[in-house]
Amino acid sequence: MLKSFLRHPGVQAWLAALVGRYLSFALRTTRWRVVGEAHLTDAPVVAALWHECLPLMPALWLSMRRPGARVHALASRHKDGLFIGAIMRRFGVGMVHGSSARDGRDKGGAAGVRALLEVLAQGSHVVLTPDGPRGPARRAAAGVAQLAGLSGVPVLPCAARTTRAWLLPTWDRMILPLPWGRGVVVVGAPILVPRVGWEGSVPAIEATLNDVAARAEVEVKKKDVLF
Repeated sequence: MLKSFLRHPGVQAWLAALVGRYLSFALRTTRWRVVGEAHLTDAPVVAALWHECLPLMPALWLSMRRPGARVHALASRHKDGLFIGAIMRRFGVGMVHGSSARDGRDKGGAAGVRALLEVLAQGSHVVLTPDGPRGPARRAAAGVAQLAGLSGVPVLPCAARTTRAWLLPTWDRMILPLPWGRGVVVVGAPILVPRVGWEGSVPAIEATLNDVAARAEVEVKKKDVLF
């Protein structure tokens, strides 16, 4: 009964608004620092980060923000994806809805790829979680490399951490920020993916994302801030 109640569209909309307000408060009271800011660019990129960092993604968006810049993210058509999309829109992130499948071979996945290619062609950044939406954690699926290869834009590996957070009991140990902490966004060097043979770039993307995640865990302990 409770599960059905929580899945009701009206309740989901109310919860999305509540979570969005909380995240806005927690992220805006966190003192942020960007490591690797030189890698940020006005040109479109496919920004990639592990699913565990999803609640911290608005901090990445704020660090990427340039006059007239736009950011889009991919969310599944599953109710969880729609819920996350409703939250992210509060931070000015446009949503593209595709399939929840990881290999992109189904109709919904192909539609999502086409939509992302279109927004990249229009000059928008795209943010993706290569291990989402259901894991396994920190294992990159092929979609990010495929999108970068087909679009000709680089993958920008990113990670974020905060000194005050609660790790949720989810498959990815998602990071829920708490207010008044210190945070860091780490941006790695762009990864160029060839159009032909893009599949070969998946291991490098996975390894680099693990590297920037590890660096974020070290950098967040430092006390110089903020952007």
